[in-house]
Amino acid sequence: MFDPENVYVGITPTGWTNDDYPALGEQISFGQVVSEMALAGFEGCSVGHTYPKDEAELKEELGRRGLRVSEPWHSTYFTVNSMRDRTFEAFYDVMGFMKRMGGSTIVVAELGHAVHQQPVPPIANKPIFNDDQWAAMTSGLNELGKIANDNGMTLCYHHHMGTGVMTRAETDRLMAETDADAVHLLLDTGHLYWAGDDPLDMTKTYAERIRHVHLKDIRHDIMVTCNETNRTFIESVIDGVFTVPGDGVIDFKPIFQTLADANYKGWLMVEAEQDATKYNPLEYARKARAYLRETAGI
Repeated sequence: MFDPENVYVGITPTGWTNDDYPALGEQISFGQVVSEMALAGFEGCSVGHTYPKDEAELKEELGRRGLRVSEPWHSTYFTVNSMRDRTFEAFYDVMGFMKRMGGSTIVVAELGHAVHQQPVPPIANKPIFNDDQWAAMTSGLNELGKIANDNGMTLCYHHHMGTGVMTRAETDRLMAETDADAVHLLLDTGHLYWAGDDPLDMTKTYAERIRHVHLKDIRHDIMVTCNETNRTFIESVIDGVFTVPGDGVIDFKPIFQTLADANYKGWLMVEAEQDATKYNPLEYARKARAYLRETAGI
């Protein structure tokens, strides 16, 4: 289905540890995380808070396991007036890091007023941006995207639970109000499903603009319970709302076929934010890798 020369399979460390809640998985070392990623058959990973800060050490440790960095995360704060300059300064640092790691994808999300790290339910309390905030965000993203282009990088926007760009309608507006050559889309199947929208339908709409994919599955019954009992984002993660592709309710095969038909090139990143004491990370990483071989042919 996919060309293995142009499509790469990676995994994030969130099945082992969690940057939003560092206490989750704190007993697991960096060495265990990346060794189990390699053992499960992945070729790349994103960077977590337990990773070495020394870039030479990071490269060496990943390299000896046959891994490379798929993406860095960069939080933007264009909807907070005082944070615009800091957003750009930090972006240059992230871009420099990714260049030195030999990658070309940068993941961004607007975290101005976001609540997914706060002790409140994410859907009811998510920010709703006004027109001025939308204009500040989209113009800022266009600028970042052009900077990325000029440096051989690809900027991919991540719609995310508890943020101002969470739903399909909000993602549609972001796509409409940004430059298609500068701002690309990161498809996150689990976040979109939890937001109440259809990942396949959005894939069909934006297949040509999707340049990065996070493969989250959803345990639907847990999602419903978390919504009905007003669980926070982190509480929902600990309860098990997310899982690896093939273990939940999302049918990924037509999503993969749609991307393949559009000649998708880039990373397919397994991302299941889970409590490692409940869901063994290596077991679930292997389960995801087998599912991708079966359904995506890669």
